[in-house]
Amino acid sequence: MSEALSMDGGAVPAATPNDTTGKKTTFTIGELAREFDITLRTLRFYEDKGLINPKRDGQNRMYNRRDRARLKLVLMGKKVGFSLNEICDMLDLYDLRDGQVVQLRVALNKFNQQIDVLKEQKSHIETAIDELSRTVEVVSGMLKEREAAEK
Repeated sequence: MSEALSMDGGAVPAATPNDTTGKKTTFTIGELAREFDITLRTLRFYEDKGLINPKRDGQNRMYNRRDRARLKLVLMGKKVGFSLNEICDMLDLYDLRDGQVVQLRVALNKFNQQIDVLKEQKSHIETAIDELSRTVEVVSGMLKEREAAEK
């Protein structure tokens, strides 16, 4: 399913589960947890942090498409190594009414910085793998020698 990550989805009445195009407009906490393979606790945590803001229908949380899109961005941001504070800062820019120019500039800058961080981490990981692989070869050789000497 392909869709834009539009952040301008307004409040949708809980009694209207679909819009006129047939797309679902409201989601329960359980539906989002299943869709994104996260726990209910995670969703409540993101709500407590102000990253998503579901409406209440009695005791039930009702998420709209905007909440779903924000959740998708939060999870993507976490996956590539952004802190929740960084994610929150970028999401807050969506609320600016500047045609998203500021948001896009900030996001592009942060994305490029994170790419640099990840490339550096990748380099360190590759070095660690190479060193460990050499150590495995040495230890394997020593083990073979010791086993042969015992025979």
